[in-house]
Parts: sequence; structure tokens; C-alpha cells
Amino acid sequence: MRYCFISDIHGNLEAFTAVIEQAAKERIDKYICLGDVVGYGADPSGCVKLVQSLKPDVLIAGNHEWGVLGLFDLNYFNEYAKEAVIWTRKALSKKELDYLAKFELISEEGGMTLVHGSLEAPQEFNYILNKGDAYVTMNLMKTHLCFVGHSHVAGIFAEDNDKALFLELPGARIRPKSKYVINTGSIGQPRDNDPRASFAVYDDESSAVEIKRVAYDVETAKKKILRSGLPGFLASRLSEGR
Repeated sequence: MRYCFISDIHGNLEAFTAVIEQAAKERIDKYICLGDVVGYGADPSGCVKLVQSLKPDVLIAGNHEWGVLGLFDLNYFNEYAKEAVIWTRKALSKKELDYLAKFELISEEGGMTLVHGSLEAPQEFNYILNKGDAYVTMNLMKTHLCFVGHSHVAGIFAEDNDKALFLELPGARIRPKSKYVINTGSIGQPRDNDPRASFAVYDDESSAVEIKRVAYDVETAKKKILRSGLPGFLASRLSEGR
């Protein structure tokens, strides 16, 4: 089975479309969405519709879904994110909001744990930013694989002698007796100084996982944000990958 993990699309239809075009070449059997389909970008409705067309086996809620739905305190967000959450809430139809409300906070699928951020209090959407954060989640895992998003920085962490190691990207072979935390990175707003959209493919037959990057039409995505009235910073950061 070949899984495609998509996360942190953030209303960026240009990036999302580029990812799906690439994924179509990857012999994908199942899609799994790890949250934050909306927020920041100017095409939340288009991104929701594209997710629906993929019919993901699992839909995980991110903090932006919860923010838009009024399930999460807006004071959690910085000023740009808060403005985007409020804008997005107005931009989505009731039917689209009802769809987002179906997203799960945490799920287990095919021996994998799926969550937007850390397994430590997942409803608080804590980040996994380093080996220490990853090890906390490893100790809470009931499966040997955990796929996450949220930080917008792709990474693969592996358990080794009661600690977590950061593995060199883009991919890794999964050892059957070790635990792994795999951050797919962000499709719509990468923050690792690489503006290309990021997603992950996992093949459970070959026990291989790979982070993949795809270039997309950044300038069009930026222009849409500026025309929408969203904060200009949300546009400028796209070309810088931060």
C-alpha cells in the first residue's frame, strides 16, 4: 500500500494542485490529510473541494480548522494567523464548514498514528520542533509510526537507545522494531527556507518513507493573497519559504 500524506495546505491552491499532479505519478493507493487545509491562503474553498475529491481515508483536524470552527481560542494565534482565521471563516460556506467539523483530532490507521501536532495534549496543538519533542510523542505512541504536520518543517525522527535521532532527508527505511515520527512538512506555507511544497509518501510493502518537494506558481498564490485583503506578510513569506 502506498500512502500520500498531505498537511498544512493553508488555502494555497497553486501549491496543492502541484502536489496532487505529482502524487498522480506516484501510484498512490490512499490519501491521508493531517490538517490545516485552510488558513493563511486565499483559496480555502478550492482547497476544501480538492481534498474532498481525493476522498482521504483519514481527515485530521488542525488548529486552523478548530479556529475557523470556533473550537479553539483565537488568542492562540499570532496577529496574521488570527486575521486569516476570521477571513477564512467568512469565506467558507456552511457546507464546507460542516465538512471541516468532521475532521478527527487523532486516529490510528494501518498501524500508524495520525495527529496534527504532538501526541502530548493533541487538543493543544503543541509543536514537534526537535528531538526532545519527538521523543515525548514516541513515548505516547501505541504504533511504531506517527505522521504529523503543524511545524511546517519536514523531518524524520527515529527512536534509538532511549532517545530520538533526526534522520537525513529526504527519506528513510523503516526498521520494524523502532518508532518513528514523520513530519510531512507544509504544502501551502513551508518554513524550512525551501519554498517548494512538501508532502510525504510511505510504502508499507518496501517499508520506505520519503519527503517530496514540488515547485509551484508562487507568484500567483502571492497575488491572490494580496488581492484578497489578507496580510501582505502571508504573501511575501511564500517565496522565502519561512
